[in-house]
Amino acid sequence: MIQVTPKALDKIRQAFTRHGVSEAGGLRLGVQGGGCSGMSYLFRFDPKERPNDNVYNFEGVRIFVDPKSLVYLKGMTLDYKESLIHSGFVFENPNAKKSCGCGTSFSA
Repeated sequence: MIQVTPKALDKIRQAFTRHGVSEAGGLRLGVQGGGCSGMSYLFRFDPKERPNDNVYNFEGVRIFVDPKSLVYLKGMTLDYKESLIHSGFVFENPNAKKSCGCGTSFSA
């Protein structure tokens, strides 16, 4: 299971509206090889779910996670943080043993 904070849900809804994401669409979260620490987070809009996806519904926001990525994302919380220096989505992943300074890649 993954979690999404209320602040992240609000920002995702705003982005869906801006980009015209349909009701069948959602946010794809995943993991791919690469990045400074070995694996990178995948974060993009997807027009529809795939047959083997795990689909989570958070107050009308659909999140798609493929089975291979779920192994690395299980227990993760997606948050949105704002500061004077940086604003953006933050992956709080208990499976990450090491992550890069920018927070977009990790090793498990």
